[in-house]
Amino acid sequence: MSICSDPFLGWSLLSPQRSIFSTSQSLRPCESRAIPETPSSAMFRRATAALLRQPVLASARASARALSTDLPAAPTADSAFVEAWRKVTPNIEPPKTPLSFMQPRPPTPSSIPTKITVNFVLPYSSELSQKEVDMVIIPATTGQMGVLPGHVASIAELKPGVLSVHEGNDVTKYFISSGFAFIHGNSYADIIAVEAVPLDRIDAGLVQKGLAEFTQKLSSASTDLEKAEAQIGVDAHSALNSALTG
Repeated sequence: MSICSDPFLGWSLLSPQRSIFSTSQSLRPCESRAIPETPSSAMFRRATAALLRQPVLASARASARALSTDLPAAPTADSAFVEAWRKVTPNIEPPKTPLSFMQPRPPTPSSIPTKITVNFVLPYSSELSQKEVDMVIIPATTGQMGVLPGHVASIAELKPGVLSVHEGNDVTKYFISSGFAFIHGNSYADIIAVEAVPLDRIDAGLVQKGLAEFTQKLSSASTDLEKAEAQIGVDAHSALNSALTG
């Protein structure tokens, strides 16, 4: 192996006869200089070759599959659990697992739909279920995130802020405390929040009062725990105030 300094390619690896970059076009000849193999490079080369011959790595490569955002249209059965159950109690049918109660997810359409289907749930209720809307804007920790039909699959952590659901000329706004949003490649969005309330049900006077109280607690806090609790209150009430005034 040799190295060639070329003003157009920079440092490129060359064989003694020609450059590995010259498969489609020939490059101007340049002077070669052989590089002797050091003991450390020889050791790494032999170690790499030995690892690639291991059966564990070979089986791992064989079982690997490409990443994809195209989710299966039907849920997969918990075959490992069913097989283990039948070995222990073959005369009794295995119990249902959570996967058994999941509805099949619609496949990714061949063309971008005109609506995005939104599921918006809280620990104690379901605000939106299979709701087809034009757009939803979520308060992600990285900033306001607009989700339209055909949005790339992604996961976003939510911060205190306004969740806007756009359906034609109607816009429904919720204030949420925190949570996660899962946007799927088939124009479905699952939004899970810890707390949420319609924005028009928030009392602006109580928000101002709470902001003042937590600001006072933050300035007089003496321990790390008191400071952390007060800071959370200040952040939440500041976000509430911005949602009402903005």
